[in-house]
Amino acid sequence: MTRFTVIPLFVAALFSTLSAQSGRNPQPAPTPSIPVDAAVFSESQPQPRRNALRPQPPLQSLSPKGNIPAAPRAAAIGGEEIIRVDTNLITIPVSVFDRNGIYIPNLKQVDFKIFEDGKEQQIEYFGTADKPFTVVLLLDTSPSTEYKIEEIRRAAIAFVDQLKQADKVMVIEFDGNIHVLSEVTGDRQKIYKAIGKADFGGGTSLYDAVDFSLGKRLNKIAGRKAIVLFTDGVDTTSSKAGYDSTLNLAEESDTLIFPIYYNTFLETNRSLNSDPDEPDAPGTTAEEYAVGKKYLDELSAYTGGRVFRPEATPGGLTAAFEGIAEELRRQYNIGYVPAEAGTAGQRKQIKVRVNRPNLVLRARDSYIVGAQVKP
Repeated sequence: MTRFTVIPLFVAALFSTLSAQSGRNPQPAPTPSIPVDAAVFSESQPQPRRNALRPQPPLQSLSPKGNIPAAPRAAAIGGEEIIRVDTNLITIPVSVFDRNGIYIPNLKQVDFKIFEDGKEQQIEYFGTADKPFTVVLLLDTSPSTEYKIEEIRRAAIAFVDQLKQADKVMVIEFDGNIHVLSEVTGDRQKIYKAIGKADFGGGTSLYDAVDFSLGKRLNKIAGRKAIVLFTDGVDTTSSKAGYDSTLNLAEESDTLIFPIYYNTFLETNRSLNSDPDEPDAPGTTAEEYAVGKKYLDELSAYTGGRVFRPEATPGGLTAAFEGIAEELRRQYNIGYVPAEAGTAGQRKQIKVRVNRPNLVLRARDSYIVGAQVKP
């Protein structure tokens, strides 16, 4: 038996030698993928990369001088509350639910793993504290929402009623212009009064309003932050920002965005003159409404939020707002220092894993190196 064992070994060695002398270059090893056993793990899902839809004006809200800092986005932890300092720590808020949308509490650091560009990172910070947050109520009061203005006011008040006393709110309305109805406050009566002032006007500067909220207000505030955006998604008059520039800014920020989507297409077109010889008014076509809905979907997806439709939300808007408030307050926060430093402007892909099956994880799937400036 021994001689028959030696022969195959000799043949294998000879074949290996001949292959090495044939002049072929060895094939590079494929990039390792993250092994996943669906019966054991649950993972956050990456968002498809988007293509620019429209030419964009220069993005001015990141830095007054247009400079991009060399360090990765800054974040640090003090008393389990996230603040921005000059450090390389990346902090990712993560929401974990079961398949029925029920929040999963009591997970520990050992239950999580985090990957950057496919490589596991060491978790340096893990927090689950129930912390207060700051919310911008961003109200679309353009002509297309005229038919929904009372509903928008009631919905905004219903959201405020779900907040705890320590939570703070800013109220901003936009039509063709942007109006701050209330700066950040915890005084409920001031908030209700500001919501009551919201009234419709001409034009829709949605992109400018998102840019203003992120780049002129929330960038100066530490801690947990969110925008609850009441709109149909259609922009007609923005001049300082655009579709892609605001998505870039949202992705670079540490703010979650929860659009409350109102489809005003039928109401808007019923009020228009149906003369076929007349050109369509800006912001009234099916194509523009489709772009608007896509914008809101992407705005929420790339920040870790989600879109709510009042008519399709089980339990109505009150239930939706309860869910938003609980999600903001009870997210897990995972921090890590990247094992490989990137270059300014580079996009880094993120994936979060929990060692339990059949869960839904919602977290942003990327960040931009050096894109966040210090306030």
